[in-house]
Amino acid sequence: MTETSPHDAGAIWRGIREELRATLPPSAYEHWLEPLKAVGAQGGRLYVAGPERAREWFRRRYAVAANEALRRRAPGFTEIAFTDGSLEIAGPARAGSPDAEPSAGPGGIPRGLETLDFDRFVIGSGNRFAHSASLAVAESPGESYNPLFLYGAPGLGKTHLLVSIANYLRRQRPDLSVVYTTAERFTTEFVTAVRVKGERSAAFKERYRGVGCLLIDDVQFLEGKPSTEDEFFHTFNELYSQGSQIVLSSDRPPEAMERLSSRLRDRFAWGLTVELQDPDLPTRITLLRRLAVEHAIPVPDADVLRQIAQAAPENLRRLEGALTRVTAFASMIGETPSAELVRRALGATDSPTSQSQQPSAEEELERIQLAVCDVLHLSPADMRSARRQPNLVRGRQLAMYVARNQTDLSLAQIARGFDRDHSTVLSSIRRVEKDLEPGGDVHRALERIHERLHIEPPVS
Repeated sequence: MTETSPHDAGAIWRGIREELRATLPPSAYEHWLEPLKAVGAQGGRLYVAGPERAREWFRRRYAVAANEALRRRAPGFTEIAFTDGSLEIAGPARAGSPDAEPSAGPGGIPRGLETLDFDRFVIGSGNRFAHSASLAVAESPGESYNPLFLYGAPGLGKTHLLVSIANYLRRQRPDLSVVYTTAERFTTEFVTAVRVKGERSAAFKERYRGVGCLLIDDVQFLEGKPSTEDEFFHTFNELYSQGSQIVLSSDRPPEAMERLSSRLRDRFAWGLTVELQDPDLPTRITLLRRLAVEHAIPVPDADVLRQIAQAAPENLRRLEGALTRVTAFASMIGETPSAELVRRALGATDSPTSQSQQPSAEEELERIQLAVCDVLHLSPADMRSARRQPNLVRGRQLAMYVARNQTDLSLAQIARGFDRDHSTVLSSIRRVEKDLEPGGDVHRALERIHERLHIEPPVS
C-alpha cells in the first residue's frame, strides 16, 4: 500500500465498523468499537489506534471477521494492525485529510485517554502510595521526586497515573512543556531520526530534551537496545540537569531490568521507586462499580459485585473481562445477574463438575508456580532455571513452600517440578518458615499468592 493508493483508510475503517455493528449490541459498539480509529495505511495494512482495552477486546473477538471484511472491501490490503495511538503511519490518511482520524492528542496522550485524571483513579491499599507520589509530582514537578519510577504488573493503573500527571500539568501549568510517550514510540522515533538525520534528528532531540516534564510508559522496552539506551541516557541527563521532571513506568523495578545498562538502572533509582500492587477486595468492588457505570451496564447488587471481584483478583483487565462475561451471559439467557449466574458464567471452582475433575500433580504445581510468577513478576521459566539471583531464588522458595503446605504433593514430586532434589525443596521450605514474620515481606507475598489461588491466607 503506497501513498498513491486510491483507498482511504478512514472510509475503509468506517465501512468495516458499520458491517460489524450489525452483530453487536448498541452498548458494546459504543464502548468498544467506536473509540477505535483508522490512522493510516502502509504495506497492505490498515492501522487502527484507540484505548488499549478496546484494542484488546477487538483482537480477541473480531479480528478475523474484520480482516475478512477488509480484504473484501479493499483488495490489496491484507490485515488490520494496531498501534499504541502515537506512531506516525505513512499513507493516505494523513494529518490534514478530512478522513484522517488522529490517534494522539496534545503531549502525545493517546485518544481515549484524555479524560483520565486523579479523580477517576480508584485508590486502594495497593496503589495509595503511588497515587500520592504521582499527585505530589504533578503539583511540584522537578521538586518532589525525580525521577518517579512506578512499577507493577499490567492493568494496575500505571498508565492512568502517568496520563493523570500529564493532564494535570496541561491544565494547571500551561507554560510547561509536557510530553507523554511509550518507550516503544521513543525507540521508533529515534531509529527514524538516525536513519533520516538532518532536521528530523534535531527535531527528535528538541522534542525530548527541551521539555519540562517527560513521562515514559513501559520503559522496560528499552532493554536490549544499546543505541536507544544510550540516547535515552543522554536525554535523561539533560533533563535532570535542567530540573525537568521525569516519570517512568515499568512492569518490574529498576534492579530487575537485567538487560538494561547499569548506568540507566542507577539513574532510574535516583528518585522514588513505588510498586503498584494487586487491588484488595474493597478496591476491586469499587472498580467494578465504576466500570459498570462507565460502560452503561446496570450495576449488579453488592453480593454479585463481591463474587465477581473474588473470582478475578488480579487487575483491572481481569475484572473488566469478568464483568463483561457475566453481563453478556445474563443478557444472552435473559436473567438478572445473581450469585448462581456468576458461578455459571465464570465457571466457579466449587462447582460439582470441577470437584470431580481433580488436577494432576503437574497441574497443581504449575498453577502455584504461575501464581508466584504473577505476584513477583517472574517468568515461568525462572522456576526451573539454574539462575541464582535473589528474587528468583525467593520465588522458587515461596512456590515450594505453598506447594508443600497447600497440596498433597510429596517432596519428590515438588522437586521434579523445579528440576531440583528433595533436599533443596526441604531447605527452601525451612528458609521461608524462618523468614515468615507477621506483616513482613514474605508474609505479604504469601498473602497475595494465596489470594491468586483462592485459598486461605497464611496465619499471622
